[in-house]
Amino acid sequence: MARPAPKGYSRIQIRLHWVVAVLIALQFILHEPIAEAWDAFKEGVQTAFNPVVALHVFGGLAVLAFALWRLALRKTRGAPPAPEAEPAPLRLAAHLGHLALYALMILMPLSGAVAWFGGIEGAAEAHEVMKPLMLILVGVHVVAALWHQFWLKDGLMLRMKRPLE
Repeated sequence: MARPAPKGYSRIQIRLHWVVAVLIALQFILHEPIAEAWDAFKEGVQTAFNPVVALHVFGGLAVLAFALWRLALRKTRGAPPAPEAEPAPLRLAAHLGHLALYALMILMPLSGAVAWFGGIEGAAEAHEVMKPLMLILVGVHVVAALWHQFWLKDGLMLRMKRPLE
């Protein structure tokens, strides 16, 4: 027997959402130093594992850990359903968008770690290819949340601000 979907997200689900959002933003801000360090590494230049590079590497690993934690919570606790008035195509788009975001929150850190720690160029290339996809998906996610908040005024955004446990 299936458990009914919760009416809202838990406090930890909300906190993890916002922590991951900040970490992803930080990853894009710290991209240039890691790119320079990677280029130096490929040229055989001895690079120092400086604090900015460490922030990018360990920030990415934190995104991976928190994304897996979020998925575990989603599986054990569930997630609130889409608004009832939401048309089926938009529900599907939201579902696919969330799947893609989770996939990238897992694949980007994995490919980055394999590239950095394993020195595998193909992993670095995959990591770079995923960067614009992540930017687009995050942008669409933010625009959709704002659209729900200010155009539809359906209170959807409150689910990521106020816990319902």
